[in-house]
Amino acid sequence: MMYLRRIFLILCMVLSAFVLQAQDTSYQENKKSQLEKEIAQLETMLSHNASKSNNALNELTLIRKQISLRKELISQSDAEIKALNDTIRKTNNHIARLQERYDNMSIYFEKLVRNAYKNRDSRLWYMYILGSSNFSQAFRRYDYLKTLSVRMNEEASQLKELKAQMEQEKQRLSSLRAQAQNVRAGRAKELENLAKQEKKSNNLIAQLNRNKSSYQRQLRDKRKQVEALNKEIEKIIAEYIAQSTKPAKGETKKQSKPIDYKLAGEFEANKGKLPWPVDGSVVEKFGKHNHPVYKNLVMPFNNGIGIAVPKNTEVKAIFDGEVKRVIVMPGYNQCVLVQHGNYFSFYCKLGQVSVKAGDKVKTGQSIGVVDTIDSQTLLHLQVWKEKTPQNPETWLRPR
Repeated sequence: MMYLRRIFLILCMVLSAFVLQAQDTSYQENKKSQLEKEIAQLETMLSHNASKSNNALNELTLIRKQISLRKELISQSDAEIKALNDTIRKTNNHIARLQERYDNMSIYFEKLVRNAYKNRDSRLWYMYILGSSNFSQAFRRYDYLKTLSVRMNEEASQLKELKAQMEQEKQRLSSLRAQAQNVRAGRAKELENLAKQEKKSNNLIAQLNRNKSSYQRQLRDKRKQVEALNKEIEKIIAEYIAQSTKPAKGETKKQSKPIDYKLAGEFEANKGKLPWPVDGSVVEKFGKHNHPVYKNLVMPFNNGIGIAVPKNTEVKAIFDGEVKRVIVMPGYNQCVLVQHGNYFSFYCKLGQVSVKAGDKVKTGQSIGVVDTIDSQTLLHLQVWKEKTPQNPETWLRPR
């Protein structure tokens, strides 16, 4: 009983290891596919921007994001090559063990064949049995001769199966080596592309440094736009929070709308699982950052994230809610504010808007199309909990 229990536990451990390995392989493949997709999207945007814009900072932002993705992709390739090399080593060892077993069985089989050949004459069989010193020895000799043919067939069958298994493993080994070679070639190509992009990045940095005064003027304008947007969002959210606790001017208590805390709870329960409003690459992170070139210059605090997307990309609501306001802001074009209880999601830099204030929206429902501003197609997304901005990436599902 104890022996069977041990076997069962070993089988469970082997099965669990197999399942975990399959899951890890699937994750790695999906991650690699996502990285390649984002790199291709950014390449398209860069190609488009090259002929439409002379904004070096925008181009540098996209290139640096692409460099970051390529480095991650190269790291993925390194891990894949390491795993393949490990599998190749184990497969080689397995083939060696099979070959050793095959050689030993072949030697044993040859002995069986020689014995069978010596005893091929039935008269010799009888003499061999009759020459026994006692009945017990005679019985053993009879049993040996009787089972010799069966044992030969069994050994021949086992040898055949073993040879087929070795051939299968050798084919698998050949496939693994080809796969590893393809990954290495892909990695070499990515390294080559990475070197080109790093050179281009350095050229853009030199360009920005040569025209520092001009770009600093652009940055001052950008700072004003960011600060104006932040103040406007804070003001709008503060108004709706106030209206939910006391009636607005000219309203009765019955006319004011209380906060839907049930919806807020559902929104909160989906933290880290909300769908992305667009399929793109995050090129502007949440929070406080220094300028990518002028390191002593602190950029305005980013209350959201910027997601680079292809032209005419549709924007979708990240959760059920109600459209509270559609506004237009300098540098951000049209912006849509959606309320989810005491949470708010804000979508900026839209060229077209397909909703209006008061509309109820569902998760995944289209609310507009991202605009192209200064040859840059970028969705600016913010998430707020009452009067506190949140990092949207912590609310969206991992990719």
